[in-house]
Amino acid sequence: MRLSVTVIALNEEANIVPCLESVSFADEIIVVDSGSTDRTLELARNFTDRIFTIDWRGFAGTKNFALEQARMEWVFSLDMDERVPEGLRQEILKVVHTDGPLAGYKIPRKNYVGGRWIRHLGWYPDHTLRLFRRGQGRFRDREVHEEVVVAGPVGLLQTPLEHYSYNNLSEYAARQDRYARLAAGEMRKAGRRPWPGELLWRPALHFFKLFVLKRGFLEGKLGLNLSLQASRYNFLKYHYLRELKRGVAEDAH
Repeated sequence: MRLSVTVIALNEEANIVPCLESVSFADEIIVVDSGSTDRTLELARNFTDRIFTIDWRGFAGTKNFALEQARMEWVFSLDMDERVPEGLRQEILKVVHTDGPLAGYKIPRKNYVGGRWIRHLGWYPDHTLRLFRRGQGRFRDREVHEEVVVAGPVGLLQTPLEHYSYNNLSEYAARQDRYARLAAGEMRKAGRRPWPGELLWRPALHFFKLFVLKRGFLEGKLGLNLSLQASRYNFLKYHYLRELKRGVAEDAH
């Protein structure tokens, strides 16, 4: 049994070397690039010749294209800001070399902001399904927060994947704005309509959930700021949904 690792990239010269070094044990590494203008492709060639360049198809569509290029019996899907530590490498290889026995495996993740591991706010253990048999897993077609769906039973590995999510709060805020727009577009496609007052009560409820119920206060000032930014994301998501609905209504007239 052998392992393919798939990654997608766009201007990732700062991440690609440590990312691919952490999975250099794989039998095959597949890089799908969506038009990088920096040294991403040059650096990728030091690790693999299985490099593909395609137009962006969204997160799920681009990752599914990468899965379709895999040739080995098992696939591990990795993001550019993630790293596989030694303990997880051993667990992955044990599954691959013994062929299972399950169809897929979830992995806990350690999420970092500015180099600090965030233990609360629901950020850990943040289980995510990344290792699965080729042909039995596929990313669900979503605009944001895409996830793998596997045909068969799923297990759980123990060693966390390291996820260097954001360098600072400004980067977190900028990405949340982008994700909020994508989430609003997804809700509109699903026929979701705005509800009265939700621009007020949803952000407030979300802040309470993260900062109090999920003990974000234990992260100190960073926990407060992350909870506030997440609350802002919640506001923006439904604000953009209202804008989209308003635009549709105006077009109808």
